[in-house]
Parts: sequence; structure tokens; C-alpha cells
Amino acid sequence: MRPGAAVAEAVAAAEVELPLAAFADAVAGCTRCPLAKTRTQVVFGSGAPDADLMFVGEAPGFHEDRQGVPFVGAAGQLLGKLLAGIGLTRGDVFVANVLKCRPPGNRDPLPEEIEACEGHLFHQIELIRPKVVVTLGNFATKLLSGKPLGITRVHGQEQEVVLGSLRVVLYPLFHPAAALYTPRMLDVLEADFARLPELLGRPVEPPGPAPRLGLAPEPVEQVQLGLF
Repeated sequence: MRPGAAVAEAVAAAEVELPLAAFADAVAGCTRCPLAKTRTQVVFGSGAPDADLMFVGEAPGFHEDRQGVPFVGAAGQLLGKLLAGIGLTRGDVFVANVLKCRPPGNRDPLPEEIEACEGHLFHQIELIRPKVVVTLGNFATKLLSGKPLGITRVHGQEQEVVLGSLRVVLYPLFHPAAALYTPRMLDVLEADFARLPELLGRPVEPPGPAPRLGLAPEPVEQVQLGLF
């Protein structure tokens, strides 16, 4: 058996039958792409395993790679303050990234890295079963919506999509880091966050025959090329 084959088989099995904690253990050894050679550790995600609200960013940064937790540092602190503004804490939600490993030098993820890792995210969503998935920034928004529109055009505009096998409300927001560099963006973020309690209270229709994102008839690269 080639190196990494046993881990790949374990991950594949976990994607079918294991609960979130066991799935995280399996993904911790993932070698699906070359980022496995440069990461310190997999950053699976953190928070409530049955959260109604899930946040998805791009990829771990330097500190996330070292600590194994997504959204630490100044952006993470701001996320915590925004959640507090609507009566929630980090422990009430689940926070993850599209990529589970840090790209070297915090460069943009490559198409093959996205393709290798997005299945992990979709299965996380299936296991957690959130009502609302918030995408933070351009990258996650374009990938999970399957549309090329940038965050400036679509922030604060919800839509229903199927992720994995689960229909959810997708709600794009500016990344908290945007408010660190452009203070006026904080007002925009606070206004968009203020709608989250309303969205969490909405009923979501059961999944229909809509195709799974990332497995649409069009080649995956056609979606990914619009991410950069």
C-alpha cells in the first residue's frame, strides 16, 4: 500500500459514517494535497457540533496553523465582538475554513488544493446541519454560492443553496479583517450581523433534486477560476 493510502481510506470511510469528532480525527491525517507537507497541523474548525449557525472563511493563517483553531488573533476577536452583539458566543456557533491547511506564505489556495479539500467542508456541513452558513469574504462566497459575484455586490443578501446534501441559507459577509483595515466597514458588518437572528428563525425547505455544489455538471475549474 502506497504511503498515505491508509489515511485516505480512513478519511473516505469517515466521510460516510463517522460523527463530527471522529471525522475531525480522520481529517487530521489528511494527505490529499501537498499542503500536508508544509502545514503544522490541520485546522479542522471549532465550536458547537450541532450549531445552527456556521461561519466559513478561506484558509488558516500563520497563527491558526500554529494553534489549530480558526480565526484567532485580531480578526477572531472582532468576530467574537460581532457575535456578542447578537447575543451569541464562539461556543454557540461553528467556525471553519474552506481549506483545512495553511498555504505557505498565506498565498491564495490553488485550484487543486480547493478540489482536494472542499469535500471535507461539505461533509462538515452535513454533520453539523446548520440552518445558516455565513461565508466570510470573496473566496468562500464564490465557492459556496457557485457564482462569480464579489462580496461587495452580495454581502447581506441571503440565498438558499444545497451544500453537500443539506439545503441551507447562505449569507455572505465581509471578512472581519476588512474592518480592521477600513474602520467604516465595521458599520456594514454590524448591520449585516444584525439580520442573523431573523435568518436563523426562518424555515428552510427540505433538500430537493438540486445538484451538490462542487459536483455540478460543469468542470470544477470553471467555478474555481473565478475565485482569484
